Amino acid sequence: MTKSQVMKTYKSLNNWHNFRIRLFGEGVLVGIFAGLAICLFRFLLDLAEKGRTNIYAHLNASSILLNALWFVGLLLIAGVLYFFCKHEPMAAGSGIPQVKGVILGAIKMRWLRVLWVKITAGVIGIGAGLSLGREGPSIQLGAVTAQGVSRMLGRTRLEEKYLITSGASAGLAAAFNAPLAGVIFALEELHRNFSAVVLLPAMAAAMTATIISRIFFGEDTIFNFTNLAVFPLEHTGYIVLVAIFAGVAGVIFNWGLLNINKFYSLPIFTTQYHKIIFALICAGFLGFYLPEVLGGGNELINHLASTPVSLKMLVVLLLVKFLFTLFSYGSGVPGGFFLPMLVLGALTGAISAYLLISWEIIQVAYAANIVIIAMAAFFTASVRAPITGTVLIMEMTGSFQHMMVLAIASTIAYITAELLGGKPIYEELLTRMLGNTPDSEAHIHEERNIIEVAVCSGSSIENKQIKDIDWPPQTLLVDVKRGEAQIVPDGNTYIRAGDFLYVLTKTEYVSKVIALGEEIQQHHIYGDY
Repeated sequence: MTKSQVMKTYKSLNNWHNFRIRLFGEGVLVGIFAGLAICLFRFLLDLAEKGRTNIYAHLNASSILLNALWFVGLLLIAGVLYFFCKHEPMAAGSGIPQVKGVILGAIKMRWLRVLWVKITAGVIGIGAGLSLGREGPSIQLGAVTAQGVSRMLGRTRLEEKYLITSGASAGLAAAFNAPLAGVIFALEELHRNFSAVVLLPAMAAAMTATIISRIFFGEDTIFNFTNLAVFPLEHTGYIVLVAIFAGVAGVIFNWGLLNINKFYSLPIFTTQYHKIIFALICAGFLGFYLPEVLGGGNELINHLASTPVSLKMLVVLLLVKFLFTLFSYGSGVPGGFFLPMLVLGALTGAISAYLLISWEIIQVAYAANIVIIAMAAFFTASVRAPITGTVLIMEMTGSFQHMMVLAIASTIAYITAELLGGKPIYEELLTRMLGNTPDSEAHIHEERNIIEVAVCSGSSIENKQIKDIDWPPQTLLVDVKRGEAQIVPDGNTYIRAGDFLYVLTKTEYVSKVIALGEEIQQHHIYGDY
């Protein structure tokens, strides 16, 4: 961080009211550009997926020679995807861990290169049939678009992080037509606090991007769950059972994602190109025999919501979608597992509903309810974002009367995942990304950043004087915000729960400084004796 950037940051902190108003306006600007980028991505993906459906319809009635030529084409597509992965490694995968890393100050992204590579390679990979979703990439696209806006406006790094968070919010909102979920995801999962300077631009960006998305794609929800019956209160116990089942499935899914590298460590996969070939060849065969598992899976969820499916078929779809998603994501191709994860949750719910109906525990009319309950639970167990899971599924299905049952399911799934020792998937992926490539040019070394730290109730620094806090080396507390009040800190200033601290520190100490505001003291857990 240069001296001029530090001075700009100080000026912003000293003009807090104007700073928040400016962030709101910039959030609208970010929402416009992010919304347009995601709409372009969605449009191209729709064309690619329709093209894939037409290709397989034609190939099923064609000669063996033409079918063989299609697999040759898949080998060529693998080569193109391999080139993109090497050209811009930060565009690989879902992009959400990368965005979290940028917000923490641990990773840097070349926003323009990531933008066009993510769109191009994402369309090619998902269009070719890989079990990847558009939502994770949309979040990264929104984030890098916001980064571009920040760079063009000459904003400081502190302000840029707020804008990146708002861009990620806009990305999810535009991808899922779910503005509230976009805001909550950015706050709960990415930035991890609800300060006004995070909330205002995130809301502005999410709402603006959603308006743009609805102009191009209409106001319909992503999933078509029509005429949902209100789930009876006396069936609450069954919600708990379904949530536990989905929670266990979510933990297994995370375990698979985190260990798929062991499969790809086999001697036959000597380069990433071989991994991509394997995933695409799997897609080629599945396109002939089980096309429902190709791509993200929107239509499969809609099918489960409207058409009865046999238990045997549900189990086959669940197992194949699970394995194919692991193969697809493990190949390192740009594309996320956000939507495939929801598909797996829906299949888990469909199996639960089938069993409950067969045992005459619930009526057929409540089968769709069980599906959406399981989606929220599966998502929460994997990501550990229960509020996002509740709001997201509510907005995506239009089931606003199910807020309480979705919240119950998300809570139970969260506790289930905790008891089983599962790890939040995006945090674990970021940790592995930073640990596996410590010398990557995308990593930031020796730079200093001003970061925002939220002081949680019961944290290790609550009610302590600044001089008594064990700060990392070369760290300076420059400002304290307490409600609408601004406190110029000195050594005798006490830190209170709910304070927002603005700290100048080295990039390598960012996580440790943030943890100071989150770590709980032992006496707050066991009481003072």
